[in-house]
Amino acid sequence: MLNDIIDYNFDRKHPVKKFRPIASGKISIQEATFIVFVMIIAALLISLLFSLKFFILSSLFILLHLLYSLYLKKYAVIDILSISFSFMIRAFAGEVVSGFHIPVWLILTIFFASLFIASVKRHAELVVHGSETRGSLDYYKDHMLNFLTSTFATTTIISYSLYAYLEKIPNINTPFNEFFNQILPNFEARRWLMITIPLVVFGISRYAQLLYEKEEGERPEKIITKDIPLITTIFLWGTLIILLIYVL
Repeated sequence: MLNDIIDYNFDRKHPVKKFRPIASGKISIQEATFIVFVMIIAALLISLLFSLKFFILSSLFILLHLLYSLYLKKYAVIDILSISFSFMIRAFAGEVVSGFHIPVWLILTIFFASLFIASVKRHAELVVHGSETRGSLDYYKDHMLNFLTSTFATTTIISYSLYAYLEKIPNINTPFNEFFNQILPNFEARRWLMITIPLVVFGISRYAQLLYEKEEGERPEKIITKDIPLITTIFLWGTLIILLIYVL
C-alpha cells in the first residue's frame, strides 16, 4: 500500500495498475497513509508475541520495504537486490518461528530465484511499457536484463542442485522403509532429492518461455496461478518432496 501511495503518478499511466484502489481514486492517499501506519504498528506488536528475533526480523522487513519504496527502487539492480533480500528475510523469519534450520544452499536458491523472477518482471515491464511506469527502467537495457535473467536462472539451478545433492533427507520411520531397503540397499543413504532437479529446471525454463514468447513476466502471480504446465510442475515437485520425506 505504501508502494502504491508513492507510485501514484506512475500507476495512473499503467494499463493494469491504474485500476488499483489508490491509483483509481477509490481510496484517498490520506486514508491509505493512515491504514499503512496502523498496519505497521499492529504487525510489530503481533510479532512480539512470537519472539524478540521475529520482532527484529519484522522490523528489518518493514524498514527494507520503506527504503525500497522511497529510494532503492529508483536504482537499477539495487531494486531487484532489495526484492531478493526481502524474500530472504521471510525465509529467516520462517526459520525463527518454526525452529527448522534452513540449509545455506536453499537460502541461496531463494536468493537467486527471487532475483530471477524480479529481473524477468523488469524485462517484461521494459518491453511492454517502456520506462513510463517505473523510474529505474530508464537505466535498464534489454541486453542487460537478458544477461541478468540468464545469470540468475543458472545460479538458481546450480544452488538448488547443490542443495539437493548435499542435503540429507530426515530419517523418518515409515512402513515403506524396510521394503525399499530390501529392493535398494542403503535406500535412505541415497540422494533422492536430486530427482526433483529436472522439475526445477523445467519450471525455470517454462517461466522464461512465458517471458520471451508471451511477455507475461510483469505479473508473476498470474503466471504461477494460471499457467497449467507451471502449476503441474509445482504440484509434482511438492508431491515428490512430501513422498521423499514423510512416506518413503
